[in-house]
This record gives sequence, C-alpha cells and structure tokens, in this order.
Amino acid sequence: MKLVLVSAGLSVPSSTRLLGDRLAAAAAPAATAPEPGPADVRVIELRDLAVEIAHTFTSGFPAGALADAFDAVAGADGLIVVTPVFSASYSGLFKSFFDALSVSDPDALAGKPVLIAATGGTARHSLVLDHALRPLFSYLKAVVVPTGVYAASEDWGAEGLDGRIERAAGELAALMAGLSTGRPQPRRDSFEEVVPFEERLAALRPTG
Repeated sequence: MKLVLVSAGLSVPSSTRLLGDRLAAAAAPAATAPEPGPADVRVIELRDLAVEIAHTFTSGFPAGALADAFDAVAGADGLIVVTPVFSASYSGLFKSFFDALSVSDPDALAGKPVLIAATGGTARHSLVLDHALRPLFSYLKAVVVPTGVYAASEDWGAEGLDGRIERAAGELAALMAGLSTGRPQPRRDSFEEVVPFEERLAALRPTG
C-alpha cells in the first residue's frame, strides 16, 4: 500500500505538517490490516517545490523533483492533503500544485481516496473543508473521505482532535483496502443524491 502525504505548510516546524503526520500515522497501519506492517508513506513538502511549480506554468511540463512528486501522487493508493488557510481558502501554493498536476495528467486523482485536512488560527475557518477543499477534489474526480479534519490553534492538546483524526484515518484506510481488493466503494463526496431529481423536485412543491 502506498500512502502519500501532501503538505503545504510554509514554516519549519509547521502545524500543517504536524497534522499531516498524525493523520498518516493513524491511517498507515489500518490501511494494510489484517496484513502485518504499515503502508509505505511518502511525504511531499510543497514548500520545497514552489519554484518548480511556478516554472511548470511557463514551460508547460514538470521536471525534476516535481515530476517525481506527480508520479508519486498518481501511483498512490491513498492521499492525505493538508493546507494552511489563507484568506478563508486553501493556500495558493496548494492550489497551484494540483492545478499543475491536473494539466500534466487530468486523471491523476480519478477514483483515488483522498483525506482532506487544514490548519488555521481560528475555528471560524473550519468550513474551508466543505466549501473549498471538498469541491476541488470532487472536480478532480477523487473519492473524498466523509470526515475532513480541521485544526485551529486551540485544538492542539484539546479534546476532540484525536477522535477526528482516528475517524478520518479509518475511513481513508477502509477505502484504500477496499479499492485494492477490487470491492466497489460508494462515492460519498458526490453532489448527486440517491433520490432521483424528479422526486426531490416534487417534494419541494407546495401541497396546499
């Protein structure tokens, strides 16, 4: 099993990277259960690829370490993506990486299980998970796990964060294990409802 962590943290040390490491540590052993041994974890620090990402938009193709990172993401059985929140959304570096990846290989994330996570200074930005990250990866045709993880400054060391990490990591691991054995998995991130559109429309019409 190959698990790739993409971290868009800029500082050293980074709370974004710390959250990603904790998610990977929880997901890696579960992804290979009941087989012994954890998943193979690869960490991609976007901070180190910033210049090459910018060059990709002018040259039209990735090279060097960025091309290797794209190959790792495309070949992963599961993905953990973590970004700091800037201006109530994902960072520009984070978005640029996945923009460049989708230009290089439009289907790189198709059907791939992805756990979304973010860090920020206040809990007010927690909606970034569902308003920005989930639509982005749904557009890229990934299978986004139901539970996203947001960590504000006050969450570190507080109750609740560990539980969210374990739940999200377990969902990612289950998807990775299911896809590796060929079992179909539901697209829980899809905007399409199970109920047909006509029935939903009829339910909204006034009855009196």
